[in-house]
Order: sequence, then C-alpha cells, then structure tokens
Amino acid sequence: MSFRIFFLLSCFVSALHAAEQPAVIDWQPWSDSIFEKAKREHRFVMLDLGAVWCHWCHVMDELTYQDPKVIALLKSRYIAVRVDQDSRPDLANRYEDYGWPATIFFNEDGGEIVKRRGYIPPEPMASLLQAIIDDPTPGPSVEPEAVVVPAKEGALTAEQRSGMRDLFLKAYDDVNGGWGDVHKYLNWDALEYCLTEGINGDAAMEKRARQTLTAGLKLLDPVWGGVYQYSTDGDWDHPHFEKIMPFQTENMRVFALAASLWNEPRWSDSAQKIRGYLKTFLTSKEGAFYTSQDADVIQGEHSAEYFALNDAARRARGIPRIDTHIYSRENGLAITGLAALYATTGDESCLAEAKRAAQWIQANRKLKGGGYRHGETEGLFMADTLAMGRACLALYTVTAERAWLANAIEAAAFIDVKFKSPAGFASSISTSSITPAKPQVDENIALVRFSNMLANHTGDKRWRSMAEHAMRYLASPVVVDAQGYGVSGILLADRELRIEPAHITIVGAKDDPAARALFEAALKMPGNYKRLEWWDSKEGPMPNPDVQYPELARAAAFVCKDGACSAPIFLPGKLLKE
Repeated sequence: MSFRIFFLLSCFVSALHAAEQPAVIDWQPWSDSIFEKAKREHRFVMLDLGAVWCHWCHVMDELTYQDPKVIALLKSRYIAVRVDQDSRPDLANRYEDYGWPATIFFNEDGGEIVKRRGYIPPEPMASLLQAIIDDPTPGPSVEPEAVVVPAKEGALTAEQRSGMRDLFLKAYDDVNGGWGDVHKYLNWDALEYCLTEGINGDAAMEKRARQTLTAGLKLLDPVWGGVYQYSTDGDWDHPHFEKIMPFQTENMRVFALAASLWNEPRWSDSAQKIRGYLKTFLTSKEGAFYTSQDADVIQGEHSAEYFALNDAARRARGIPRIDTHIYSRENGLAITGLAALYATTGDESCLAEAKRAAQWIQANRKLKGGGYRHGETEGLFMADTLAMGRACLALYTVTAERAWLANAIEAAAFIDVKFKSPAGFASSISTSSITPAKPQVDENIALVRFSNMLANHTGDKRWRSMAEHAMRYLASPVVVDAQGYGVSGILLADRELRIEPAHITIVGAKDDPAARALFEAALKMPGNYKRLEWWDSKEGPMPNPDVQYPELARAAAFVCKDGACSAPIFLPGKLLKE
C-alpha cells in the first residue's frame, strides 16, 4: 500500500469515527453578556449550576450531556452555561433550593422559564428542551419572589419565637434523631441551639442534641476522618460520601462545643478526626485550606464499596478528586472551627493551624478597606468577608491578641459599607436585573451573631445597630414562614441579641503563668456565647472598658453578669466551677 493510499484511508477512518461521536457542548461561563448574545442570536440560556464534588452532576455529565438529541437541541437554540456553585456564592444562594445540580432555563431577556432540581435523565431533558422551544411561557416552577418587608423591631416577637420553637420541636425525629424524615445530617445550627438550651437547663433539648450527635457519628469516615455530607432513607446508614468544607468545619465546632459541655473524650476525639482529615487531604502546602473532596473515585459511579475499604486499598484504587481552590469563606469557617477545638482541648497545634491559614488569607485575599475576595480572581461576596471577620473574632477570643480584633472590626466596617441594603445585608454587589443582589438567610444569621459579639467586645453601638438591621430581615414574616422547621439559626440569633454573653476577664500580665492558666481555664468553660478578655495593663485600656478592674498583686479572673462581678478568682479549678 502506497503512503498516499494509506493516508487517504486513515483520513476516511478518522472522519467516520468523528462522525460517530456526539458533538461536544460548548459550555460558557456565567456573565450578563451571555444575555446580550442570547438576544442577538434569539437563543435561550440554560444554566447548569453544579458542584465539583456532586455525584449526580457527574451522572448528568456522563449520560444526559452525552446524549446526541440533548446536544443537538442545545446547539440549535440554547447557550449552555456551566457554573461551579462553590465559585459563585451569589448564584448558589439564589438557587440553593434547587440542587445540586440545579438547572435553570432563561429567555433571551434573562427571565426565568423553568427551574429544575437534581438529576435529569437524557430523555426527559430532551423533552424539556423541546417543550421550551415550543412554548417559552414560564412554568409553575417560576413563581414571583415574595417581597420581604423587614420587621419594625430587630427581634422576633414572642408569638414568632414560640411558634418557631414549636415547629422546630415537632420536626424532631424521636426514633432516629435529627430533623426531617428523608436526609439525615448534622445540622449545626439545630445542634448548637439544642446545646445552648441544654447549657441553660433544658434537659430535653440536651437529650435531643446527644441523640443526634451520637447517631451522626455514623457519618464520620472511620478510615480517613472527616464527615460525609448526609445520609438518605431517613436514617444514618446510607451516606453520600462527598466531604464539603462547611460540613467539616461547622461539625468540628459543634463537636467541640459538646465536649466543653459534657467533658467526654468521644466528642473532642470526633472533632480531632475531622481536623486530621483536613490536615491530610484539604490543607495546601502553605497552610490554607482547599474547598472539598469528591464523593466518587470514578465520576458518576457510586462509591459505597470504595469507602468500605481500608486506607491502603482505597489508595490503590486512587483518591477522589480534591477541589484545590482556596476561598476566603471556606478558610474562615475552618479557622473558626479550629479555634473552637483549641479552646476545648488546649491543643496548641490547632491554634497554630488556624493562625497559619488566617495569615495566608490575610496576605493573599484581603482587600483595601478590610474585605476579602472569594478566590484568586473571583468576585466580591459577603460570605467571604463575614467568614473571615468571624474567624478573626474567634482568634481574638482564644488568644487575646488585639490585632485579630482590629481585623474583625475592619471586616464588619467593610460589610456595613458594601453589602447593606434596605431589607438586610445582601450576598453580593450587583446591579444586574437578572441576578440582583439580595439577602440570604444563613448569612444574615451569621452576621447578627458576629456583629452582636463585636458590639459586646468593643462597646461600639454601630455593630449593635448592624446586628439589629440584619435581625429585622430575619424577623420578617415572609422569611420566617419560608424556613419551615429550619428556624434554629434565627432562634439562636434572636436569643443572643436579647441576652448578654457570659463575661470573663483575666487580669494579669500575659507573660505570667498564673494568668495564662486562668485564661486557659476560661476557654474551657462550657458554652460559646461568651466574652472572654485578658487585661494586661501594659497594653492600655480594654477595647470595651465598661468594667473597671483592680490591679492586684496576683493574677485573677472576674466573672461579670447583669452589672455585677464576682470576687477575684485566683485558681483555675474554681473558675471552671463558676
């Protein structure tokens, strides 16, 4: 065979093979300019909003988006847009009730036509794409957004408080623990609410927390540590294996809180297992934290068999993909969780890891004015500055180093200037009519709690006003009604606005071992709603000098509440009994 004949035959075979392959979808990034293009070309826009760790997102990639009919319909009349929801907190907040994956269809003007939650198989997807082409009238999934009218007061009414608590209690699963009857996961707001009520004498709430935390131990990976996202089937025995940073860090924090309350090693040990997982899999060489780890070794294939293996057998098959993006939000959460674990255990390496991550984010993500950008190039979202503000305040609480308090104040000021809106505090800065900036419940809960504690630490009324503004959004009947039984975070925020935190002050030099021992004992006192300070007279006045303490010949601790303080306490053991 001559070279020319061989070459022509090879070209023919290659062309035939290419003709047999489905065309590849031309995924575009999200931007408002997409809709300018859609209008010019008279196309619809399909947004595929997923997560790199999401099993059913992988299944859609392998099946739905490889289907020739689906591909042909998308190429004919659609612009296909793909977004990793971790990279865009604003879009994730807007469509969090729809997935992941969430699939949203828009007309050329940016109006929503259809919103779908979860996996869509090839045939139904093709039918849906054709139905939109035939009739682009918005479907029943697209409802007008309810108008949020903020409450007049920055607090829940007594009637709201009682009704929300009743709803929360009725949703509790007395048999299996946890809330709801489908997905079981360690809901940190619910657990913290129960633990807080337990600290204050509600034995039934404490029992719910203990039952749920005990059941939730099944979601801890027994080999690598870390916590799986959730379990299906209404029990704790059918886990989905993705490991997402908010679940790791917030559950680490709640386990640490349980350890401080019950003084049982199993809870601090569980928190340490999560921390060990973070160190091994989700920590960069610089000390900052990555975002998540996938559920699947082979994308789209369930991994129950894989996660039943030991360490060596898992590694022989490969390690599920790690999302190595470094976001300020995820790092802020990790720092806060590590600070809580340090407070409970006194493990200095926890504090070292928290500080190392905080210093990296300060150097690489901090903006002028005290805010933080999301990632290396990603935009400006409140969640990042809020998470880092909370992290800096947590570091101040466990170290008494005033530089951390200054960073927290800068973050709060940035949020107040950049994200405040008439209704509350918005997730992002946006002038787009397609994705307007609007408040999100969890972020405003966190903001109430952060700015309220900042007000207590500094005595600055600006931060109290900030907390009350966010609380007026949370107390809006529209917001409350939309939460169903998931109201524990709002109840926590409301409670903290109404009640002063426990106030413990150590008086003594910071290089005095006796003062250090008192401070470490104060860290271990049950509960996390506390204003813990250390006054070394060489540093000047306290940030909030609302109590005048005497300078004594020896280090002492004072516990203050309702305008009165204890006699000086000189022994750590006695302080722990207060």
